[in-house]
Amino acid sequence: MGNKISTDERRKQRVRRQLRKVANGRPRLSVFRSSKHIYAQVIDDTAGRTLAAASTKDKDFSGATGANIDAASVIGAEIAKRAKKAGVESVVFDRGGYIYHGRVKALADAAREAGLSF
Repeated sequence: MGNKISTDERRKQRVRRQLRKVANGRPRLSVFRSSKHIYAQVIDDTAGRTLAAASTKDKDFSGATGANIDAASVIGAEIAKRAKKAGVESVVFDRGGYIYHGRVKALADAAREAGLSF
């Protein structure tokens, strides 16, 4: 029983395995969504460190809730701004096993509009 991996974890591993094939040294824009918040990080996997991060739990987030498409759009624009400040122009998008739909898609579209390339 200890070796069993949940289907969510297996899906996440499958997505990340595909990303490693196409990354070409680019950092990874990772998304995590919970029922109340959404989080985004730009991660350099070669160095093993986070280059930029944004979430609805940040103090400068002014939205009423973090669980809607509007909040995801704000976080997408914010992560793009912080990534560009850190010197990152191009990333690979890691949807983390979530369907590319709703809040995840809104975050990705807002990051693209703010100038992040993926």
